[in-house]
Amino acid sequence: MTGLRIVHAHGDRITVTEPVTGVELLSYVYRPEAAWEAPKPYVHPLRTLAGDVVTDYRPNDHRWHKGLSLTASHLSGANLWGGNTYVHGKGYLELPERVGSMEHVSFDEVASDGERVVIAERLIWHPYGGDLWAGEERRMEVHDVDRESGSWALTWTSAVTNRRDEPLRFGSPTTAGRDMAGYTGLFWRGPRAFRGGRIIGPDGEGPHLMGTQAPWLALSGEHDGSDGHATLVFAYAPENDHSGSQGAHPAHWFVRNEPFAGVAASWAFFDELELAPGDTLLRRYRVVVADGAWEREGISKYLEAHLW
Repeated sequence: MTGLRIVHAHGDRITVTEPVTGVELLSYVYRPEAAWEAPKPYVHPLRTLAGDVVTDYRPNDHRWHKGLSLTASHLSGANLWGGNTYVHGKGYLELPERVGSMEHVSFDEVASDGERVVIAERLIWHPYGGDLWAGEERRMEVHDVDRESGSWALTWTSAVTNRRDEPLRFGSPTTAGRDMAGYTGLFWRGPRAFRGGRIIGPDGEGPHLMGTQAPWLALSGEHDGSDGHATLVFAYAPENDHSGSQGAHPAHWFVRNEPFAGVAASWAFFDELELAPGDTLLRRYRVVVADGAWEREGISKYLEAHLW
């Protein structure tokens, strides 16, 4: 039996396929898209082992939501999230001169040993004017494909280095004045069918987990078009706390199931994170993609058995 397969359509995307079922687990798209949507690489479609799609792409409510992607909604006055920009006291405004991009530069590695796929990439971050603000080294790994449990995992590591001669300030609509809208960082947009899905954390469940801290958070939804559920588990590596001039900066979860399903491990929910010139911000996340409606106990056991 052959292992995980890679197909690279150069200049466009990389796909990863599970060999037994032939299911395309993910497509990593790195071609640039519309400027107003803050062009950046993203994962879509993301699929379960059963072949069900668990991401959305350019939904009519937020055209800049594209599967699973790294974002920076407020970055020293720039918007690398896409779409309108939140301005306190004025709401969301169409300010194209603030919308930047995360540009693919090159791949250091695209490889599979059969059990694990590695995609290692270099990117540069720009504001609207095209200046170099940050360089990123990104590493994505597809691993732990388990047909018995119907699950597989994606580990995403990003090291972002400030290339300016002044600090980079990472923020969110909440740091800009909007209550409980701390979205930024690695963001997942769920499919439309996952509206109203079940939000699960280590110590509770429900929309009230917005803005809370925990090592993991999950969202389970029921598919349209096919029978059954899927569960997405988002885990945050324990070493990710940022220690700098402002001290430790642990993650807070941005999560909602209405009016859409979305999860982000926000790196600046309530407070801005300042990155000094030349310093590097390292973040490591894991997304477990599972068939079925997983319960809290099962999620905890899975994470205990699959350590960082």
